Formats: sequence, C-alpha cells, structure tokens
Amino acid sequence: MVLRAVRKLIACPEVHEVVLSTDSELIARTCIEEDVCILWRPESLAGDEVASIPVFQHIVEHHPCDLHVNYNCNFPECDESVISQAIDLALESGESLSDPYAVWAQTCECLSNYGNPFDITAKTFEALGVHPLDVHTMEDLLAVHRDNQPAIKRPA
Repeated sequence: MVLRAVRKLIACPEVHEVVLSTDSELIARTCIEEDVCILWRPESLAGDEVASIPVFQHIVEHHPCDLHVNYNCNFPECDESVISQAIDLALESGESLSDPYAVWAQTCECLSNYGNPFDITAKTFEALGVHPLDVHTMEDLLAVHRDNQPAIKRPA
C-alpha cells in the first residue's frame, strides 16, 4: 500500500517532491526504485504511538517546503482530486484534512507553530473520492479492491 501511495503522489502535478518517512527497512526497500527521498525516522519518532505532527515537522526540517501533504496509505482508493482539494484548502486556511482521513495538508508556518499534536486544528472537508474503509487487515484491503475493481472470474 505504501508503494501505491508513493506512486499516486509522484503522479500528482501539485506535488513537487515525495519524501517517504519511515523506520522500516522493508518499506524503504519497497519504494527505493521510485522517485522518492527516503527519510529515516529517529527512534523518538518510530512506532504507531507517535503523533503525526512531530513526524511531519521532522520531514519539513529535512526537506523544507511551503506546504506539506500527507497521504495516508491506509486509504488506497483516493482520487487525485482529494489531494488537490487538500492542497487548495491548506493554502487558504493553513491546514486541511479530508474526511475520510486520507489526505492531511499544512503550510510550513502552521507546522512550525503547531500546539498540542493531538489537538488537530485542520479545516476538514468531505472527500467523496476516498473509499471510507481505513485498511488495517488483508480482509479490509480485499474489501476495498472488490469495491473498486472488476470481478475476477475464477475457474470452475
């Protein structure tokens, strides 16, 4: 799913650089042949319990930008228009978050002045172009693919 997300961001014309922040060698190796910068997370930012904002701040510290966009690969079916809408809204308001939570964008200024990383201040917007299932299991992923791909004929 990470490779699919990286490729989606690379294909998005509004995205100028794709940075993969990870502490996983497997994830890095899965994406290494793409046009992506691998940024290793320090131990303090590793694991699922870490809030996203400090991770985003780490990315921007090492890859300065005017706007940061995070695409949550747990939502593998996300129309490119959702990424564009998140970018447009973040440029207007400083921060935006799609609902379902597939795309989250902040200006550099917003990230540098963020308070409590668990108190999300983003302007949310309805994203009809995102499949609503947050994928965490193989069954979840199959359900999303079944909803978005043609049926597979199995031999009798």
